[in-house]
Amino acid sequence: MSDIETALWWARRDLRVHDNYALTHAARAGECLPVYVFDPETYGEREYGGPASFAFEKTGARRARFVAESVADLRESLRDAGSDLALAHEDPARAISRIADAVDADVVYCERYPTPEEHAVRERVREALPEGTRLEPRWGSTLYHPEDLPMPVEDVPDTFTPFRQDVEHAPDCEPRDPLGEPGLPGVPSALADGDLDAGTLPDPSDLGVADASDWDAVAPTDERAVLPFDGGESRGLERVREYVWQRDRLRQYKDTRNGLLGADYSSKFSPWLNLGCLSPRYVHREVQAYERERVSNDSTYWLGFELLWRDFFQFQFAKHGSQHFRREGIRERENIQWTGNDRLLDAWKRGETGIPFVDANMRELNATGFMSNRGRQNVASFLANNCRVDWRKGAAYFETRLVDYDPAANYGNWAYQSQVGNDGRDSYCNVVKQAKQYDADADYVKRWCPALRDLPPEYAHEPWKLTPDEQEAHGVVLGEDYPEPVINLDASYGKLR
Repeated sequence: MSDIETALWWARRDLRVHDNYALTHAARAGECLPVYVFDPETYGEREYGGPASFAFEKTGARRARFVAESVADLRESLRDAGSDLALAHEDPARAISRIADAVDADVVYCERYPTPEEHAVRERVREALPEGTRLEPRWGSTLYHPEDLPMPVEDVPDTFTPFRQDVEHAPDCEPRDPLGEPGLPGVPSALADGDLDAGTLPDPSDLGVADASDWDAVAPTDERAVLPFDGGESRGLERVREYVWQRDRLRQYKDTRNGLLGADYSSKFSPWLNLGCLSPRYVHREVQAYERERVSNDSTYWLGFELLWRDFFQFQFAKHGSQHFRREGIRERENIQWTGNDRLLDAWKRGETGIPFVDANMRELNATGFMSNRGRQNVASFLANNCRVDWRKGAAYFETRLVDYDPAANYGNWAYQSQVGNDGRDSYCNVVKQAKQYDADADYVKRWCPALRDLPPEYAHEPWKLTPDEQEAHGVVLGEDYPEPVINLDASYGKLR
């Protein structure tokens, strides 16, 4: 590549300077212009295509704020490095083509993602580029590079354990060392000379996600939230330092990861990983350093295990594509009788099913944009298996609400819990049993369902077992102070056995 080339770095869900393959390649050019585009198609209400189509809001206010904060943080980091970040709010094909033409770009570098929607946008950009400008995608979102796997992506096993064993036991199959921050060639002349407008951060009303004038007014953090989840590479790196080194919580990760309350029961790196503010290879390197300097145990292994789970779903979507988004899933399950019961779906969304462990988790999601891994498994299993509501509607609601949304992880996990994904077993969660196991004193349930705060733990998890007199005595009348169950939970399990 000639050093007099002009390159664009089209930042997507890789909003970081460290260990960034696309940015590193772009920075080697004579001129490098970083660009981020707020795509209107990813905000507001959209139609879920295919059979049994339905509409939903793709990006809710909390994740939109996280994105905006991350973009602002990236722009500041690039400016500190002597560069800048151009912003646009329009169709990416039109924006990248327009900017490439304005700076006479030779090449556009970007991250390559495995999911169909991201692929389609990338190809539209490629087709719209001015003649002579090429698009060069680079893979960098996973711990393991596809070329380093012990099998081609199309041969990745459809269940996790064989995949993990193949990867862990293969000789010379290791995560690549993270790249350092690249040296940037300076502020692009088009920006420095004023020939190109650098653009400004859109406000919430521009994106159609909230009726507010600025980002400070969007989705204030609930005081019960486990973390504030501020967006940006700077905050992501800080979270790693806090969790791993300052608070020394990695040594207990395996024992605490199924927790429900507090900032440090799990790493909570996912919002920054899924938007690319953190590199999984950087996290892996920090774990290795911790193992050398402090302790190597089951907990340090387990964080790497979870990063590999994340990889598994990325490679599954690279293998199966849009099949993962079909109601029948990759298992092509035609024998499940899904219902169109919007009453059950709406109660589940509001956290008013009358099943406290489900309600507490959904209320936390609605209030904060986050939910524990244990909670996600249970609320997904309840909606899909106990209620038999089309699992994609639950996954789409998570897409709207989660601050740490990732398409492959979200839809892959939902399909898995709904018996149509990467698991040959017809398994499900016993919600009450899990509630008693992971919230024995009902502290979590009572935090998010305060009407139950005076109940003994066994009744806080199963308030429908209270007699009318007991309800009166405890001040929790079902149907008035707290909802009655929307389904007969025991009977629903009977249909699954």
